Amino acid sequence: MAEIEKQRVGGIDIYDYTENGFMPAMKFGSWRVAYLNHDDCFDEKNFVKLEKHLETDEVFVLLEGKATLIIGEEMTRIEMEQHKVYNVPVGVWHHIFTTEGTRVLIVENEDTGMDNAEFLFV
Repeated sequence: MAEIEKQRVGGIDIYDYTENGFMPAMKFGSWRVAYLNHDDCFDEKNFVKLEKHLETDEVFVLLEGKATLIIGEEMTRIEMEQHKVYNVPVGVWHHIFTTEGTRVLIVENEDTGMDNAEFLFV
């Protein structure tokens, strides 16, 4: 199983994750920072559902590659730009499409998961 790479340099921790899929990098208190690297489940041809979180906003930052946020039941497409911060407020339907080589950073509550999310199958 793939793991986060962690280094300690000059008193700070440095994290990286280069495998496919979602992987939390670190957590502190009630929040976590995670990587979302392209995987087949984020390919547009495999799109089956929107999700919304019931207890947290979710922040996306495109690090490299191409990604599109799908927002609301209207499925508004937002083409992401690298290094901009995209905040999806609590209760907003969303999904993300990525292409091969895409890396996205995510910030959200540490306990975000199936127990506090809803899904809308399309």
